[in-house]
Amino acid sequence: MATLKLKSQDDTRYDAISLGEVMMRIDPGDVPTAKAKAARIWQGGGETNVTVGLSYTFGLRAAVVTALVDDGIGRNIENQLRESGIDTSHVIWFDNSGKGPHSTDAKGTLHNGINFTWAGKGVLPSVTEYYRAHTPIREIGPGDVDWDHLFGELGIRWFSTGGIYTLLSPKTAELALEAMVKAGEHGVGRSFDLNYRSKVEPDKERARQINRSIVPHVDFLVGNHDDFSDALGFETREVSKGAPFEEWLAVYTDMLRAVASEYSNIKLIGTQLRGALSADRINWGAVLYDVEDDSIHTAAVRENVEIADRTGGGDSFAAGVIAATLAQKGPADAVQWGAAHGILVQGTPGDTSMVKQSDVEQEVSRALKGGGVSALR
Repeated sequence: MATLKLKSQDDTRYDAISLGEVMMRIDPGDVPTAKAKAARIWQGGGETNVTVGLSYTFGLRAAVVTALVDDGIGRNIENQLRESGIDTSHVIWFDNSGKGPHSTDAKGTLHNGINFTWAGKGVLPSVTEYYRAHTPIREIGPGDVDWDHLFGELGIRWFSTGGIYTLLSPKTAELALEAMVKAGEHGVGRSFDLNYRSKVEPDKERARQINRSIVPHVDFLVGNHDDFSDALGFETREVSKGAPFEEWLAVYTDMLRAVASEYSNIKLIGTQLRGALSADRINWGAVLYDVEDDSIHTAAVRENVEIADRTGGGDSFAAGVIAATLAQKGPADAVQWGAAHGILVQGTPGDTSMVKQSDVEQEVSRALKGGGVSALR
């Protein structure tokens, strides 16, 4: 397996910490947003979803570094994070006094991020509409977080961030790079999900420039075929839509080897494989590349699975791989944990995990045996 020397639990305060934006999600349920008259409220963020899974599902000691305006929305987000076991003591709060470096006014000049996400149904796709142009996390930059205290004095085993957060503003890109470098200095495992979103940054070349500065400091890189092209600039030959899995995997593997050749620091590269049959029915699998062994590990493929909400599936794949790695499991087990956690999260509403480690392990066993799903009575 790839050589990853991680700190022990005895020598650290946290197993994992993430840096990213957390948003309040307004979920209209079965009704498209334009016709909604009621909604459910969730919290979620591409980076922080990872640590929520590590905390709630896998029982690890986890925290988030983010920024929120101190109002009802911000405190709702905090309460939801705490309900999942997340330590929120490292949240940077912006008060409404208008005084000091971390403050705003009461007019919403800075506001907590909100998105309206409808999960879709049948041939009607999932739709997310963002309101994040003036969020406090955009204002946090280098020097605002004491990484030496977090990574060194307190001690952390794993750090994660991703390509949604880094593209929010110049400051977020700079802070992510600062954090990655500091984590490396303190011997912390590091993961980065390319997670390209055109609604966050339509300029792909800007995204590539930023990501190329961060990826040289990453141990575990997450990204699908499109992410590596859009967010990092690696092109692969086209595969026909009806091509067998083996043909697609061969093309993807060639691209992974090219990435690993250019970035010798990377130990693991992985992605979830989602084939959308409809908004609520998918095929699902996962791949994990062990760079040192030049070996590809694939998870059991789930076919024609009905889901409730696709949001957070990729983040939960990453959480499963990280949890297995922290538990000193090899890549063959790690990819199974990642795929199982990813599909289970899509079986429940909201962005984040509502299952436990025992559910993940049972799903791995079920998928490998090819069994059905039985009622638990």
